[in-house]
Amino acid sequence: MDVAAVGRCAGRCYVSPAFGESRNLRLSLSDSRSLEPAGLKFRGKSQRRLSFFRRIMATDESISARPGETQQINGNIVWHSCPITKCDRQELINQKGCVIWITGLSGSGKSSLACALSRALYNRGKLSYILDGDNVRHGLNSDLSFKAEDRAENIRRVGEVARLFADAGIICIASLISPYRKERAACRALLPLGDFIEVFMDVPLHVCEARDPKGLYKRARAGEIKGFTGIDDPYEPPLDCEIVIQNNRDENSSLSEMAEIVVSYLDQNGYLKAQAVVENHST
Repeated sequence: MDVAAVGRCAGRCYVSPAFGESRNLRLSLSDSRSLEPAGLKFRGKSQRRLSFFRRIMATDESISARPGETQQINGNIVWHSCPITKCDRQELINQKGCVIWITGLSGSGKSSLACALSRALYNRGKLSYILDGDNVRHGLNSDLSFKAEDRAENIRRVGEVARLFADAGIICIASLISPYRKERAACRALLPLGDFIEVFMDVPLHVCEARDPKGLYKRARAGEIKGFTGIDDPYEPPLDCEIVIQNNRDENSSLSEMAEIVVSYLDQNGYLKAQAVVENHST
């Protein structure tokens, strides 16, 4: 691909009016001998970097409000409604979208429960997806540190993504320490009443520290990790969560048994059937 071809392509490109006037868009060609994250690499003797720059501005494709709202932000961002609704998606896959938020100390078994729960739902023909606290930091939240403000942003982002999964009709399993009640409450507030199911892994600190599967407690005790939850940073247990799973022994309880506790809750509360099916059965 050469520069002339790019020029011809650019001449045929359409730029949405939402991007504003043409002065907000600038095409820049600059010599470069290495491929940089913001650029494209051209083959041949002359390697160049093609980059587009525009001022940060709202587009009609941005999301800033909840479905059904007509709220506008600075006059440019408006929620675009779609005729296919959450109920339609739920009926298609015969389940109800929700968020299962598993919280607890490091080493309490959150990720293990999440995987066992996902397997149990899969065996029932139900679609789920796990947002694991460590996994999301490999991509979505790879730019965040473990400072207080970044940890809060980590929870906020996961809450928003979990909401989108639930809106798609998927049972989203979020597995994070999420130590503060305020942040968990903020995530709960994103969803309709009842669609945020908080599962507290009630495992004592000494049991979690004895397990220490990642060696993090040992490092925290040695002062290598600062602000580690349970050591020099507090964990605020839920006061009124939907499910509490206790394991006060050093041995692991059966993961399948713990998963079935959550599956039973989902079944009894109608999440394993589409909303339309549940309403028909109740009439």
